[in-house]
Amino acid sequence: MPSILRGIAALIVAMLLLFAAQVRAADPAKFTVEQLDQMLAPIALFPDALLAQVLMATTYPKDVAEAVQWALANRSLKGDDAVKAVQDKPWDPSVQSLVAFPQVLAMLGEKPEWVNDLGDAFLGQPKEVMDSVQFLRARAKDVGNLSSNEQQIVTVEAAPPRPQTIVANAPPPPAQIITIAPANPQVVFVPIYNPVHVFGPWWHPLFPPFFFPPPPVWGFGWNPVATAIWWGVGIGVANALWGGVNWGRRDVNINVNRWNNINVNNRITSNDRNVNWNHNPGNRRGIPYRDAATRDRLQQTRIGDRGGRQDYRGREDQRAQARAALGDRIGAENLDRNALRDIDRSQIPQRPAAGSGTGARDRAAGIDRGQLQDRAAGIDRSQLQDRAANRDRTQAQDRAGNIDRSQVRDRAANVDRSQARDRAANIDRAQVQNRAANIDRGQVPSRSDSAARTNRDNALRGANDGRQTRQQIDRGNASQAAQRQAAQRQAAGNRQGNIARPAGGGGAAAQRLRN
Repeated sequence: MPSILRGIAALIVAMLLLFAAQVRAADPAKFTVEQLDQMLAPIALFPDALLAQVLMATTYPKDVAEAVQWALANRSLKGDDAVKAVQDKPWDPSVQSLVAFPQVLAMLGEKPEWVNDLGDAFLGQPKEVMDSVQFLRARAKDVGNLSSNEQQIVTVEAAPPRPQTIVANAPPPPAQIITIAPANPQVVFVPIYNPVHVFGPWWHPLFPPFFFPPPPVWGFGWNPVATAIWWGVGIGVANALWGGVNWGRRDVNINVNRWNNINVNNRITSNDRNVNWNHNPGNRRGIPYRDAATRDRLQQTRIGDRGGRQDYRGREDQRAQARAALGDRIGAENLDRNALRDIDRSQIPQRPAAGSGTGARDRAAGIDRGQLQDRAAGIDRSQLQDRAANRDRTQAQDRAGNIDRSQVRDRAANVDRSQARDRAANIDRAQVQNRAANIDRGQVPSRSDSAARTNRDNALRGANDGRQTRQQIDRGNASQAAQRQAAQRQAAGNRQGNIARPAGGGGAAAQRLRN
């Protein structure tokens, strides 16, 4: 029996623990209309662009807390100069943009849990948040506290038709759209006001609006009794105000040109003028989301649309690595654009590329400027000149001297003179005499004429060639010498044997030898 009771007791305890775990695991209820009006009352009258950037920034509460401390310590900086000074901070660009407006950060630093809830509401219920802003603006306008003046331009237009979808416990959609913009786009006034006074008697007694007057430590000089809205000093901006609101879709967007001009290390790659803003879970820095549905949706979006996010948020990882590498080379203090213009590039250490020994820039610098110049100077000027001089002058002269003068002379002397002499000496005189006796003297003139024509043609054929002309002259001289010797021998033989030889026989024999 005691064992049974103990078993029943253990079962009851287990059931209670399981029920408690389920209660803890259950998502909290959505923010009610009363809670949304309470949270949005302090910022509902901000200019549309500034309102959008505040809503974006509240989704990164840890970054906001750090930005508040930085702005307090650097109260002299504001506007674009302040934003440029925090480009090296690991904060989301929406949080970096708020350092341009110290009054806003002073307000956000007063109640961190309000920042958490405001960011969670914007992530989980963005359309209800935008509807609450329009409702609050309409209340301020109805009581006479929202109109155009020197600081702002207020515009009212009819609201676009909403889809016929009924949402339980949702407030009615606004009948009109009220937009607020700075009167001068480059001068922004941040309105500071008490919601109880500006919106008239508060309609949610259980959820009074939040009000955060500027703390004295910031030194803004706030006057709480002057008017319903305290404007303070206008803040000059050029690109720090890059947010926007699409009231038809009830979401926020980014002006690409202004974003890129101020966020030089985190540019957006897009051809569109405006792009939709998407929350980056990577900048959440460990802060849990309020409900599992929001967490799952954002994580799934991060996985499924990683490439698209890189298009509008810029390639953050690659840029961060490139910036770190550049900082190693030139010093982190020189990463500012103005400082980069004054860098002595010759003092920057060369960075070798992995596996190649030198980078593309080193190769270009070494080859294009040094090596190519040396090659051009060495080849074009010295080598080519030497080659031209050696080939054109020396070789040509040697060839002309060796071939035309020595070889031709040697050939003429060795061939025409010695061989002709030997051949003339070895001629069978008896055969010559017999042939001479048998020659038809009537045909001799014809042969002589043919030989003359042949000699004339051969002589004229090389008239334009100096080398051939010289060779022919040498051969002619050798032939004449051979003819004279042959004639002398023939004369001597005639005197000895009284043999009559026909005239011109030696010349015909020499002519046959040349041919």
